[in-house]
Formats: sequence, C-alpha cells, structure tokens
Amino acid sequence: MAGVTATGMAGVPATFSSATAQIGGFLSKKPYAPPLWATHLSPMPCHTFSLGHFPTPIHKWNLPNLPEGTEVWIKRDDLSGMQLSGNKVRKLEFLMADAVAQGADCVITVGGIQSNHCRATAVAAKYLNLDCYLILRTSKDPGLVGNLLVERLVGAHVDLVSKEEYGKIGSVALADLLKKRLLEEGRKPYVIPVGGSNSLGTWGYIEAIREIEQQIQQSSDVQFDDIVVACGSGGTIAGLALGSRLSSLNTKVHAFSVCDDPEYFYDYVQGLIDGLNSGFDSHDIVSMENAKGLGYAMNTAEELKFVKDIAASTGIVLDPVYSGKAVYGLLKDMAGNPAKWKGRKVLFIHTGGLLGLYDKADQLSSLAGSWRRMDLEDSVPRKDGTGKMF
Repeated sequence: MAGVTATGMAGVPATFSSATAQIGGFLSKKPYAPPLWATHLSPMPCHTFSLGHFPTPIHKWNLPNLPEGTEVWIKRDDLSGMQLSGNKVRKLEFLMADAVAQGADCVITVGGIQSNHCRATAVAAKYLNLDCYLILRTSKDPGLVGNLLVERLVGAHVDLVSKEEYGKIGSVALADLLKKRLLEEGRKPYVIPVGGSNSLGTWGYIEAIREIEQQIQQSSDVQFDDIVVACGSGGTIAGLALGSRLSSLNTKVHAFSVCDDPEYFYDYVQGLIDGLNSGFDSHDIVSMENAKGLGYAMNTAEELKFVKDIAASTGIVLDPVYSGKAVYGLLKDMAGNPAKWKGRKVLFIHTGGLLGLYDKADQLSSLAGSWRRMDLEDSVPRKDGTGKMF
C-alpha cells in the first residue's frame, strides 16, 4: 500500500510517497495544504516538519476468537520511526513547526515518567536544534530505562514532581511556572501540552485520515467500517473522529480511554474540535469506552498476559499502557457483544509506545518465557570462520 501513486483524489497530492524517502526530505520544513474536505477548519497550520516515516503500513491482523465474519486490520503507527515513534510524531510535525515559526529556542512539555510524548518531544527538539525541558511525574525512583533513558541521552532537562504535586497544581500551571523561569533567564520557551493534544496537534490525525484514505484508494477491495484506537490525551481521537466524519471514509470511530473516564474525554475532545470551528458534537463522531482498569500505566496480571499472548500468537507487540489496554478492551467487547461486530472490517491504530515495556520488565519476566543453556558435546569440532571472538 505504501509508496504507491495516487490517482486523482480531490485534495490529495499526485504522488503517494513519503517525503522522507527523498534525500534531504526528513526533518525538512514544508508548506501545509490540507485535504479539500478540511479546508473550512480554522485556524489552519501553514507549515510542518517531516519528522515521521509516513505512510505507515496497514495489514490484516489475525487476532484470535473474532466474531463470525469480522476482520481486524492494523495501521502500524508504531513503525513511524524508532526514536520518534508512535502517534505523538504526527502531532509534533505541526507543533514543532509552530514553535520554530514563533522563534522559540526551547520547548516545554509535561507527562508521566515513561511518557512516550515527552521522549518524542525531546528527540524532535534536538533534531531541530532546540533545547527541551520536561516536567515528569513519578512516585518512585525513576531509574534509567525506556523513554527516560532516551530523554537523558538526547540531553533533555528533566524536572521531577510527585503525583501528589502534579494532582494539586496541574500540568498547565507547572508548565507556566517553568516558562516564567525560563523567560526570566532570557530564553524563548514554547509550551506543548500533555500528549501534544491541542487543536493544532489535532491536525496530525486529520492528516492521518487523508493517508488512510489514500491507502484505501490503492486497495479498492478494502473498506473499513470501524476505526479503533487507545485514548490517553484526546488529540489523536479528535483528529481521527473529525477527519473520518469529514472525509470519504465516514467510518465509526471507537476510543478506549486508558486514564480518565469517557465523559472527561468527550468534553476534552469537544474543546479541541471547537478550537477548529468544526461545528460537530463529540458524542456524534466518536464512541468512548472505559479501558483504564487499575489506572493510568497500571496493569493487572491478566492484561500483561494478554500483551504477551498477542505477541506470541501474531508477532505484534503492544505496549501495556495504551494499545495493549485498547485491544484488550476491544476483544472483551467483541466477546460480550458479538452481534455488534459481526461481519465488520475494523482498523486498529497501533500508536506505538514500546519503550514503555521496559518499565514493566519485572512484571513481564514470569510471562515472557525462559532460556536454556545450549548443550554442547565436547566432540563438536570447530570450523574456521565461525565462533571467533573479536
């Protein structure tokens, strides 16, 4: 599907290929032209930076125990890059362009100690020669694994706050406090909200809908009835839901919330799409389901075993914080309401986050299987050119 030539869809570039495939295309600034079906939305971004490897592939996903006639396909936004992987990259393409346009010399953002968004922001900032300041919440010694390790390697400035401090003060006030201090030092900070989820960041997944639209056009035998995704900060689902309703897809969008309750996200998404003057009610364009379980970034043994079993049976590794909980919730809903999903073609958006697995290593160790020492007979002869230590 990826990298093929489009055939004249309105508002779509003539060639369907990744800008990053061109020499010098990656990290380049480019003018932004929205899909024709989104030209009435405002404010409209002027430029983006090419930070991700797009389009990401879509393929069939042979999940077990699906309802009769149901097909699940998966869009691999986990393959949008390594250091800059997952759904956050699509938002950052717009947000970082705005930061540069405003003359910022550094960016500030906020998240959990293993925030995928904060790691992606730290890497993107360094790519664009900006300093990055992160405010991370944690209730324990964070160690140096996963996303936090990458952030430290690329030189991000990290300030830690407790979960209690975060809950009392809030992400907006914390970012404003750090911004004030940096301004007093003569810096020019640009604040990116939690998850990159504001109205500007929403354009990332409006653009993703155009990408899916193009991929479907190149595979005329595939049409999707539903799009399913995890919801952690609201921007991804706002862009998917709005884009799906405005575009030719017109698929039903389902979001499985992994932290706050569905009503919170209906309200938050409403604010994002109101910020684009869309005229829609969030309840009409997305169905929210609760999949937070024990809470954000907290997993039951059953959820972790599910992540392991899906990896072992299909080769797709889900992160336990976002996509793992979303697929767990999806298959539970399919099992409990098979008639609702019977015969439908479902597209699941894998939003990445695999570095977060390292924070769950202790909990996963008993599930991931063990190893054994290879039994070597003393009589096994050595062959030249193999087994040498350098």
